[in-house]
Amino acid sequence: MDAFSYLSVLLSIILGLAITQVLKGFRGLMQSRARLRMYWPTVVWAILVLVIAVQSWWAMFDLRDHRDWTFLAFSIVLAQTIVVYLLAALVLPDFFGETGFDLRAHYYDHHRWFFALLVALIGVSIVKGRFVYGEWPLPLDLAYHLVFATTGVVCAYTRHARFHEVMTVVGVVSIGSYIAILFTHLT
Repeated sequence: MDAFSYLSVLLSIILGLAITQVLKGFRGLMQSRARLRMYWPTVVWAILVLVIAVQSWWAMFDLRDHRDWTFLAFSIVLAQTIVVYLLAALVLPDFFGETGFDLRAHYYDHHRWFFALLVALIGVSIVKGRFVYGEWPLPLDLAYHLVFATTGVVCAYTRHARFHEVMTVVGVVSIGSYIAILFTHLT
């Protein structure tokens, strides 16, 4: 077994837990629908976190050719998967008990942590490029990272509902185009 095959097991488990967390949240949405106050940005961000988790797993295939693994390099890649898991853990509430669930209240109760984690994910991704690949992201990739980070910072400090609704749509377009342009095929 090569080093990446060994290391990727832990990364895959954490990303699998992130995907499970979001899917469990969707299950809770379906089961609690009679006691649920819907808020569409919460649901859209949950879908985006699911996409981010899958895209992270997809993009990590590129690490299969990396041979010079250090604990620091692995820790940075591991940190990226941990942040994805934490995003997944925050995006939807835990559906326990018989009380009602308000997705809007949940969104604004956790938006600062959620978007701070999104910014952290961008930072870890940039650092990963430097420490694992030995180079900074390509200009187009870096431009997307800067757009995501700026959006995350502004969203973390803004509670205005209309702004968050617009930024949710921007998030869909940005993440969708990022994946379509840079990650359509395995390399």
